[in-house]
Amino acid sequence: MNKTELIASVADEANISKTDAAEAIEATFATIEKTLKKGDEVRIIGFGSFQVADRKESVRRNPSTGKPMTVPAAKVPKFKAGKALREAVNS
Repeated sequence: MNKTELIASVADEANISKTDAAEAIEATFATIEKTLKKGDEVRIIGFGSFQVADRKESVRRNPSTGKPMTVPAAKVPKFKAGKALREAVNS
């Protein structure tokens, strides 16, 4: 499912216009992004949590040349599915 399909599905499920659904989804994504930028966590009970993790600097091989290269340390977003979501996927 891509973003356009998600918007259409949310609009249908909530019985709202696609424009309203798009605005709600964009606002949700923007809020999650702002919260993660601040270093905070977003927890949605029954769905999962978004958080920022620190990735250490590492040495990897360039796949095209085989030469070692350093991948710098960075902050990366992570998502951990909640119990209810994991159970729904497995039922």
